[in-house]
Amino acid sequence: MGAQQVADRFAELYGAGPEGVWAAPGRVNLIGEHTDYNDGFVMPFALPHQVVAAVSRRTDGVLRLHSADIGGDITELRLDDLAPGGDHDWTAYPAGVVWALREAGHEITGADVHLASTVPTGAGLSSSAALEVVIALALNDLYDLGLKGWRLARLCQRAENVYVGAPTGIMDQTASACCEAGHALFLDTRDLSQQQIPFDLAAQGLRLLVVDTQVKHAHSGGEYGKRRAGCEKGAALLGVDALRDIPYDGLDAALARLGAEEEVVRLVRHVVTENERVERTVALLRSGDPRAIGPVLTEGHASLRDDFRISCPELDLVVDTALAGGALGARMTGGGFGGSAIVLAEAADVETLTKSVEEAFAAAGLTAPRVFEAVPSAGARRLV
Repeated sequence: MGAQQVADRFAELYGAGPEGVWAAPGRVNLIGEHTDYNDGFVMPFALPHQVVAAVSRRTDGVLRLHSADIGGDITELRLDDLAPGGDHDWTAYPAGVVWALREAGHEITGADVHLASTVPTGAGLSSSAALEVVIALALNDLYDLGLKGWRLARLCQRAENVYVGAPTGIMDQTASACCEAGHALFLDTRDLSQQQIPFDLAAQGLRLLVVDTQVKHAHSGGEYGKRRAGCEKGAALLGVDALRDIPYDGLDAALARLGAEEEVVRLVRHVVTENERVERTVALLRSGDPRAIGPVLTEGHASLRDDFRISCPELDLVVDTALAGGALGARMTGGGFGGSAIVLAEAADVETLTKSVEEAFAAAGLTAPRVFEAVPSAGARRLV
């Protein structure tokens, strides 16, 4: 999807060319699921799939939005009317960013926006975060706000939490804003410190596949919120600020203190062990042994399936089929209840594994999955 194509469509819609064109990517989370809102560790990387936005400023307090993917007419909103909970359409995401910027004291006087995206929606690849970040970056540049990537990510998270009403953590927005090509981002979600970890699987004869099950999910649904509330309950019962504060070597003692709180026990166990899996993955990649992360990914899936209970039959089918076919590791990725799984494999096995997964879905009478290679790509940036 070319920047010029998006700019040309903007000119058709609004009668003049845009002041600029920006892009923000979706992401895959290599390891570290549901740890971000527990102040824990995550390790995402950016995809080549991205949201592209052509944008110009306005001075009349109006926000005009159009999406090539949704179609329909231009949506026109007055900035003074923007308020949480009032918009349940896709426009809530860009409008929420404008609201969050203004709430933070930044003088935004309006914008014309045309968007086009190649990030699959509902696939657990952070299409909403990419949409938020591209708007935030464009307005940051156009209004000369001087905000760094991590700060834009914070504002985008506030837009999604408060304006949209989805209780997501900070990982998705930070990944879209801050990732670098050829690297995975080791992010401490408590202090937002970042380390770019080299992640060039192709040089090692490996591939990481994304398998989009075509089962849609939505973060604003109640199950995601229940998991977050359960984690917060666990932290409160254990007397810590967040589950991040429970050390891995103190997990058994912590679980014993929770007694009969079976659901909370499962949630706490997942978060604490998942943080350890992130740290183990970082160490293995730094040691130059990417194949060794395969079993760690598979451990993560078992924890998400059995303790956090957010997998689904389609995700389990991908993982089980891939492992039976010789994959080095596999797990669901994203918020759960649908979306995508990732498969770490030798390059020579990709075609066979892809065919095996497709045949398994066909045999189960399921919609054919979408399979593609995940290539660590650049974060949000100005194109034109």
